[in-house]
Amino acid sequence: MKFELRLELYAPTSAYVSKIRAAAQANKLPDIYGVLMEMRDFASLIKAGHILDLSPYMDADNGAWRSTFYKGGLIMNTFPQGSQYEVKPGIYGVPLDINNIQMIYNTELLKMAGWNPGRIPATWDEFIALGDALKKAGIPGMVSGWGESWMIHCFADNFAWNIMGQEKVLATVKGEVPYTDPDWVKVFDLFKQMKEHGLLTDGIVTMINKEAEQTFANERAALAFNGSWCINIYESMNPNLKYRAALPPRVNLQRPMYIWGGTTSFVVNAKSPLKEEAVKFIMWLSEEKQQRYLAKETRNIPANRRCADILSGHTAEFAAAMDNVVHPRLLPLEEYPLVTEAFDKGIQSILIGEATPESVAKTVQEAKVREMEKAAQFLAQKQKQKQKQQK
Repeated sequence: MKFELRLELYAPTSAYVSKIRAAAQANKLPDIYGVLMEMRDFASLIKAGHILDLSPYMDADNGAWRSTFYKGGLIMNTFPQGSQYEVKPGIYGVPLDINNIQMIYNTELLKMAGWNPGRIPATWDEFIALGDALKKAGIPGMVSGWGESWMIHCFADNFAWNIMGQEKVLATVKGEVPYTDPDWVKVFDLFKQMKEHGLLTDGIVTMINKEAEQTFANERAALAFNGSWCINIYESMNPNLKYRAALPPRVNLQRPMYIWGGTTSFVVNAKSPLKEEAVKFIMWLSEEKQQRYLAKETRNIPANRRCADILSGHTAEFAAAMDNVVHPRLLPLEEYPLVTEAFDKGIQSILIGEATPESVAKTVQEAKVREMEKAAQFLAQKQKQKQKQQK
């Protein structure tokens, strides 16, 4: 039996998201599509019956298909037991390529600052020492798209996981640990230290990532905080750029360093009459031969870990850290949006000298208390309405 394969691409991302939402409402989603949305939107599509649970296929043959993927890529498509979104636990998407966000160092500028480029900072003290060396040499420090709040949150979240671990981070989201806890103040204080020791370039607070990528590619900054997608970008802007990617420096040497990661994934339309054929196609697309071809042509990290042997250079540097990937969406609970907004804006205030780590911790906790009270009131009203209906 032969089938027609038609690929459709949409840009920017917002246009694509609108297209998927409209198609879902009209029950006209394609057989296979991508979900470039928040986890709550992903969950809504599942509960509406628009996304097939792929767990049975992943579990077949003693988990043969599941075992081909990097853990981080697969988890990004998984809803765990006890998820706040009340979705049946399962794997609902297939990763095709993966990415993560790390520190990137211009080795030539490090040399100019008198720093051995073979000794990339592994600890916070070494990182601060590098900042002092760059400042003394008059070399601009780090660039990143911190004008985009998600990137500044990503940087902070990495250190929160390193300093206090997943359990305490989750306890904070649950409201059991306040943001005024000394460990959270320590996270906020890291940004103050970077500012004082010359690790940040002027204007980083309002810089979008495209501007940051151009600045680093043109060797106007010694460091960058960016994702593995930058490999192609830097190559196109400056093929002679010499740099290394590495995990952010650890503050707590007793815990590993974690980084955010993501994936490009496909889901199968559960209402499609061709859903079985769609699953077979995605299985074929994720096989080694196809994954190797995609990796070669795109320079992205393939989701199939059995293709790791073909990776080299910067792609291999990023891929080596995939087992360190975490993300807030991997937790059973996500923080209230307004608390996250207060968190990110608070850090920006520290960087421009308008707030202290302690004052930001207090402001974020106040936002947390307000949101928890609102949630409690909403739940009480919901239960009251339910009781009335039962009577």
